[in-house]
Amino acid sequence: MNASMLSYILFSCLLLSVQAQNCSVREIIRYTNRLLEESSVSCPCRETAVSSCSCLPIAEPGHELACFVEGTEHMLKNNISSKAVVARLNLTFQIQLDRNLCESLARGNQCQYKTKGNVTEFLSKILRTYQAISKPRT
Repeated sequence: MNASMLSYILFSCLLLSVQAQNCSVREIIRYTNRLLEESSVSCPCRETAVSSCSCLPIAEPGHELACFVEGTEHMLKNNISSKAVVARLNLTFQIQLDRNLCESLARGNQCQYKTKGNVTEFLSKILRTYQAISKPRT
C-alpha cells in the first residue's frame, strides 16, 4: 500500500468519525426550522388525506431515523413543503440510517410509532430529536 492510498484511507476514516459525532445536527435543525417557518399547517391529520394534512409517523424512541426517512419520503411523494429541502433531509436521514452514522439515535431499521401527526407535528419531532443531540453533555 502506498502513502497516498494510506492517506486517503485515514482521511476517509476521519471524515466518517466526524460525521458520526455530529449527525449533521446543525444542518438538520436549520432545514427543519426553515420548513416549519414555511409550513403553516396545523390541521389535524387524516388517514385518507393526500394533502399537507396527511398523517406522518411520530416515532417511538429508537426508531426515529426510520420514521424520519418514511415521513420525508411521504412528504416528497405528496409535494408537501419545499421539495429540495425535504429531499436533502430525506437523503441525510437515509445515509445516517444505512451507515449507522448517528450514534445517539438507536438503530431500529423499521419505523415504529403509536401516533401519527400532521406536517408540523412531524417536523417538530425531528427538531426536538436533533436539538436534544446538540445539547452539550455534562
